[in-house]
Amino acid sequence: MSPSTEAVQESWSAIERGRRRRPVEYVVERGIFLVSLSAILMVFLIFLFVGREGLPVLLGRQTSAALAEVIPVADMDKTPPAKLQRYLGLTGTQFQEMDRETKLELMTLKAEGAQTLGKEKDARLNTLEWRYLLFPYQWTGYDRPEAIWQPVSTIHKYNILPLLIGTLKATLVALLFSVPVSLAAAIYVSQLAHPSHKEWMKPAIEMLSGIPSVVLGFFALLVMASFLQPLFGYESRLNAFVAGLALGIAIIPVVFSISEDALTSVPPAYKQAALALGSTPWQAAWKVILPAAVPGVCAAVVLGFGRAIGETMIVLMASGNASIVSASLFDSTRTITATIAAELAETVFGEHHYRMLFLLGALLFAATFLSNLLATRIMTGLKARMEGRA
Repeated sequence: MSPSTEAVQESWSAIERGRRRRPVEYVVERGIFLVSLSAILMVFLIFLFVGREGLPVLLGRQTSAALAEVIPVADMDKTPPAKLQRYLGLTGTQFQEMDRETKLELMTLKAEGAQTLGKEKDARLNTLEWRYLLFPYQWTGYDRPEAIWQPVSTIHKYNILPLLIGTLKATLVALLFSVPVSLAAAIYVSQLAHPSHKEWMKPAIEMLSGIPSVVLGFFALLVMASFLQPLFGYESRLNAFVAGLALGIAIIPVVFSISEDALTSVPPAYKQAALALGSTPWQAAWKVILPAAVPGVCAAVVLGFGRAIGETMIVLMASGNASIVSASLFDSTRTITATIAAELAETVFGEHHYRMLFLLGALLFAATFLSNLLATRIMTGLKARMEGRA
């Protein structure tokens, strides 16, 4: 056995002896570990549940076709019970408790509805297929291909392109507004402010995170929208611009707090060396301290992005909730989170609309995870380059 292996074993033995002598500390340590593990497990289980509910749409096992195969009323007794249950859209319990006359009435209604829908050109389309979810389609009555989110119409339309564009517009405005403000405040508080001012400025800014998002949404709905519309002269009172500004206010404390911690953690020798060479405090902060804190600032921006893209109440109240494809920030828009919040309570459990909303939630989970993963890689590379390891 090598000396290094013996040293490691001796260290672990010493740790175990210490734990036996201090059982209370050992129990507390195990408790903290279990709490941390349970938190990670809960996040995983939530993602697993959301993904499972949206999996039938993802794998193409769910259909939203308004006009499907019609079973004649006279063939009810010849149809297998499982097939008849799926045809009528009933659960197992409902099917067992329903009498024969009620089933006949349901089959008659479906046959009559099929006769009416037979005139609709798009009635047989499964709009849950990816070509209808991601790309414009020329629906009956439209002059050109359109990307439409309209789940309550006769022909269910589930194109997610308007929701993706709306989410990105609101998030982009939020980041463009909050990141410069937060970063400037963090530089001032950490590098330029008098220590007595820093004592109350940092807590005051961080206290903004305690404002409920519904309050910010209400403020954007009544105050910001009414003030900004005559100022900029746009037509839609509630739009991506108003929602983005309100989102920016919500994520300022997050970006500020992490950026300020990153700037403060830069070794004081950096600033002292810059000042000794004749730099002003502002030059030292901008050209020396900020570049050294870039990995932490990137982490702050990524966390702000995740906070903005997952916000619900602000965009639900201030965006206008119009699922349209538009490049203008001054048009009403609708985000993925607002769509889930507004429509989930009105869906039927297990139906295609219900599954589609859970698929949107899974896509939101995936987008946030991938953005955090990409940011981690970028920050690791920046840190390695600054330390001379790359």
